[in-house]
Order: sequence, then structure tokens, then C-alpha cells
Amino acid sequence: MSTEVRVPALGESVTEATVATWFKKPGDAVAVDEMLCELETDKVTVEVPASVAGTLGEIVAAEGETVGVNALLATISEGEGAAPAPAAAAKEDAPAAAEAPKGHIDVPVPSLGESVTEATVASWFKKVGDTVEADEMIAELETDKVSVEVPAPQAGTIAKLLVEEGGTVQAGGILAELSAEGAAAPAPKAEAPAAAPAAASGSKDVENAPSANKMMAEKGLTADQVTGTGRDGRIMKEDVMKAAAAPKAAAPAPAAPRAPSPAEDAAREERVKMTRLRQTIARRLKDAQNTAAMLTTYNEVDMKAVMDLRKKYKDEFEKKHGVRLGFMSFFTKACIHALKEVPEVNAEIDGTDVVYKNFVHMGVAAGTPTGLVVPVIRDADQMSFAGIEKKIGEMGKKARDGKLSMAEMQGGTFTISNGGVYGSLMSSPILNPPQSGILGMHKIQDRPVVVNGEIVIRPMMYLALSYDHRIVDGKGAVTFLVRVKEALEDPQRLLMDL
Repeated sequence: MSTEVRVPALGESVTEATVATWFKKPGDAVAVDEMLCELETDKVTVEVPASVAGTLGEIVAAEGETVGVNALLATISEGEGAAPAPAAAAKEDAPAAAEAPKGHIDVPVPSLGESVTEATVASWFKKVGDTVEADEMIAELETDKVSVEVPAPQAGTIAKLLVEEGGTVQAGGILAELSAEGAAAPAPKAEAPAAAPAAASGSKDVENAPSANKMMAEKGLTADQVTGTGRDGRIMKEDVMKAAAAPKAAAPAPAAPRAPSPAEDAAREERVKMTRLRQTIARRLKDAQNTAAMLTTYNEVDMKAVMDLRKKYKDEFEKKHGVRLGFMSFFTKACIHALKEVPEVNAEIDGTDVVYKNFVHMGVAAGTPTGLVVPVIRDADQMSFAGIEKKIGEMGKKARDGKLSMAEMQGGTFTISNGGVYGSLMSSPILNPPQSGILGMHKIQDRPVVVNGEIVIRPMMYLALSYDHRIVDGKGAVTFLVRVKEALEDPQRLLMDL
């Protein structure tokens, strides 16, 4: 008897996926719920389990092929005695994996977050033979969304590292083994006080923050170039940022220029594998360029009215609502107002259909040390200024801490990106598919403008709307941006719904 293996449901508005990896080959025995292959969509990674035990037959969709929902992937032959053998073997192996050798403790992969099934080992902070304390950080994992620290389940000695740096681990897998016999190792430290100062001076007993180690590697800094402000001199991420921003010593006068050889250049290069998050960002942005007919229209807005209104009410606003009044709530409200008049900017293309959204899930792009993410403020059109400010603050903190879940970054209908916080004066934002529009904010700069026939100095900002011309016409795009401009230059229009 043969059972078909088909593509499972891929999520809201996702109609196809790419076969990323086959974990089995034809002829391999498989157990019920054993993972057969992995699919990738533009949003998530999906694992395909075996629904029955048996032997994997023909693989219909090879690695790299694109498949639709419910497409045939492979077949499983349910032969008598075909599945029990590997299942029994798995059961025999299970106690060994769970218990490990006598006196050994497994270090498991911690929870990776909703719908995240695998991670890459970014760094090992310990090596075989090192002693560790309970809950001491021994490794850092990276997923395509967040970084995850791995603590030691109890005190002991690192007996074996099962996955090397750069290796991929599955959720629930085992990373290393600890020897419980090494738990007594810290005792000799008390008997050898003479060795303690040397260890302290070498900072071997102080574990730096994993995020600090990662940033030092990125910035090309060593621990002796950074002053730690954490407990016992622990180096924190903020310490690395300060050291990186500190002025460097004047460089010696350069020697007479000469053409370097390729070998000399190669010796000074550094090759670093892209993180999963950066790979996902690169793929999605390139897909947006390849798929959408993307254009950008520009305008400028006089921010004086918003700045005056904010200055007048910011103290009272913060006292009442417990959150500062920023510019993002004004821009969010202005975009919501404009989206009601030009609904195609809040729509998306699904095959040959246009899907209009009668709600606004506002994406707010946020820069993090590992890359750009876009948390989504759901039903922003139903929120007050205070509600929007609180949600933006909450999501921004989660983004910086790497704590955003997959659900908090899905379902957006329109996006706002603020390049002005980095000093950008003008840019063309790229669409966040499958959305049809994204607003780019920029730096506020005093410029001379003509108002009522007179030249005056006003705080001006350039605005950019990138849109998908397949669904949004030029007239609609320009109208949208003009409505945003009008609402910001006269904020009372938002209250009057004009």
C-alpha cells in the first residue's frame, strides 16, 4: 500500500513554497511523524512529517523546486515490517540520548519561538573540559528572527560538543553533554588562593554578555579594548557600542601608494557567513524587486504645526498616559486617514484577485543590531494616539531585545519606515511584500520656504511613497501622499476627518 506525502497548509495568503531540504532518500525507513523534508516560504519554514510508518518511495519534488499547496511531494510504501525496525531502533536509542552515559547530562536546544524549527550555533562560550556553573551561558544560537542563549542545566564539566559553530540544530535537539562528575571542580579554587588573582586578572571567571561578544566580533574589537561596566567587570553590549564610537588614535602617515597584490588584499579580508535573518531579508527584498512594478513618488511636509502641537501638550500627554508623545503616532494617524481615501494602497494582489483590507495593520520598520525587522501594530485604525505610542514603544523594545515572535511580524497591510533617525534626507523605501505601499520618513531640516509670499525658515521633511504600480495608479499614489501632507500640516483635519 502506498501513501502520498503532500504540501501542508502554508499560512494566510501563502500559496507556494520551495523544497529546501530532504532529510530522507528513497528506500529509507521512516517512522510516524518523522520529518521527511523542509519547505521554505517568504514568511516561514515548514517541516513535513511522515503520516505513516514505512519506506520512502519516489521523491516527486526535488530540492529547489517550487510547489503549491497540496502538491505531491513523495510517496511512502507501507510494507509489513518496513517501519517497525527503525521505530524499535529509535526507541532503543531514545534512552541513550535522554540519559547519555552514566553521570552525563544532556544540554538541549531551548525553545526557539513560535513556528521556528531550527537554529544555527553562532558561538560556543565553553570548550570540552571547561567547568560550568548551573545557568551559566555556554552557547548562543541564531534563528532567522532572534538570538537565543543556552544555559547549562546544572553545574559540571563540558564532556562533548555535539554540534560545531555554524552547524544547524533542530528544536528539541541536543547540543552538548555535561559530566556531572565535574560539578565538584570549583572546590579546588578555594584551596588555591594564589591562583585566584591571576584568574581574575585574566577575566576568565567573568562571562561577557553574549550580545557583547557578538558585537565585538562585528566591530573588530577585543575584550582588552572595552571597559566592562557590568557586575564583576562583565562587558555589556552598551560598553562595546561606547568603545566602537570612541575616537581612534591618529593613524600614521600612509606610505607611498602602490598596487596591492590580490593575495595581500585577501589576507586583510574577513569572510563571515550571513545570519539567517540577513539571508531572509536579502531574499524578501529581492523578491519584492522582481515581483512588484515598484515606483516612488515624493513630497515634502512642513512639520511646524505638528511640532508646535507636540510641544504644547507633550508634558500633559505623558502625565496622563504614561508615554511620551512622539512623531510616529501623527504619521500613523495621517496614513490611516489617507488609506481610507485611497484603499488600493492598503490592498494586496493574490493571483488574479485584489484583496482590499477593511482594517489597518500598520508595520513600523525597526533597525536592530542583527538587521531590519517590521513589527506590526494590529488594528491601528482603532487606536488612540496614546495607544499607538505605547504599542510602538513596546514593539520597539522587543525588536531590540530580539524577543519578537513570528506572529508579531505577520499580517501587516502597510508599512512606515523612518530613515530620518539615521540622518537620511531622501531615499526610496522598498516594498514589504505582499503589501502595496510603504511610506518613507526622513530627517527634519530647517529650510527656507515661501509662505504667503514671504520667505520663512520652516522645519521641513521629505516624504517618499513607494507603491506597486500593478495595483496603485500614479493618481492614487500622489493623492495618498498629498493627504498625508495635508493632515500633518493641519493636524486638526485628523480630528474633523477631513
